[in-house]
Amino acid sequence: MAIVKSKLLKQLSDNYPNFLKKDLDKFINIILGEIKRALKKGERVELRGFGVFSTNIQKARISRNPKTGEKVNTPEKKTIHFKMSKDLFKKLNNEK
Repeated sequence: MAIVKSKLLKQLSDNYPNFLKKDLDKFINIILGEIKRALKKGERVELRGFGVFSTNIQKARISRNPKTGEKVNTPEKKTIHFKMSKDLFKKLNNEK
């Protein structure tokens, strides 16, 4: 099951009924926006107990179209790399 923003908002509003839904929505948008902004600037985003988001640069290369076999130039691009924290790794693998 993937968690989408609407499900996250629903869980937060169920756990914190004294907050308005629109305020929780703004809160989620601010957090996600700041993560996007930092990654766009090439900064590292660390969420303690969860993991680290960082960007990698994938070099330009000549790739091949698998359907036609034609060679295609692929430009340099940024990709997002995620490394989970040790705590999260242990929880996922039922370790102590």
